[in-house]
Parts: sequence; C-alpha cells; structure tokens
Amino acid sequence: MEEAPGWVPAMGFTLLPHAGGFLGSSITRKQIPLWYESLEKPSWRPPNWVFAPVWGTLYTSMGYGSYLVWKELGGFNEKSVLPLGLYAGQLALNWAWTPIFFGAHKMGWGLVTLLLTTGTATATTASWYNINRTAAYLMVPYLAWLTMASALNYRIWKDNRSKK
Repeated sequence: MEEAPGWVPAMGFTLLPHAGGFLGSSITRKQIPLWYESLEKPSWRPPNWVFAPVWGTLYTSMGYGSYLVWKELGGFNEKSVLPLGLYAGQLALNWAWTPIFFGAHKMGWGLVTLLLTTGTATATTASWYNINRTAAYLMVPYLAWLTMASALNYRIWKDNRSKK
C-alpha cells in the first residue's frame, strides 16, 4: 500500500475541527433571528458577523496544532493518547456547545459546557507544550476567545434567566 503524501494528514487534521463548526452553523443561523436576537446582551458583545471568521481562524490553528503534535509523536500511538485524547475531548465539548446553547436554549448548560471546554483546552495546551511549542502557542488565541465566550455566555444567562 502506498503512503499518502505528507500534505494529506496536514489538511485532514487542519480541516477536522471545521466539521463541527459547519454542522453547528446551521443551528446558529436559524436561531439568531428567532431566539438570540430577543435576548439581552452586554454592550461589549462582538457583532454577529465577527464570530464566523474568528471561529474559522481558531479551528484552523488548533487543527494544524493537532497535526504538529501527531507528526512529532509519530502518529497515533501510546505517546499520543493523552495529548490527542485531550484535544479530541475539548473539540467534542466545543462542538456540543452550539446544540446546547442555540439548539436547546440551555444558557446555563452552555456555560457549563464552555467552562469544561476551556479547562480541557487548557490541559491540551499544557500537554502540547513539551511536545511542540508552536502547537501549544497556536492554542493561545483559542483560550483567549473561550474566556471571552464564557464571560459572554455568563452575562447572557444571568441577564435572561427569566426568559423561557
């Protein structure tokens, strides 16, 4: 069997995080005019148009970081279980937030999901640091965005608890 060219895994890892983003965007697009626009939001909330390009950039950078870790550790093996397992866990939590917050309108559970995502993404970043520092640094903007998103989710939940 012939081995795939080196760019194939790089592209696969880089594009993988976008899968959940694309699926979640269909939920988000439907709920913005129907539900989200009716919520009270803080004045410092970024405009809606900012979210798609920011998430696209963050998904690309974390995906490429995961490729760097995979490559550095020689693929899927015993050494890669923890760093790539943490990465997969935080990615699954990340993808779960949209159906919870926008789909089910569970703002409090959305916050819990974001906090778990942030914790797992922080653990991922720490586990990557001694493997490939570039990969770890590629996670830093994501951690910053998760912090802002958690604060935003908290304010929306707190300011709209009485809404059904």
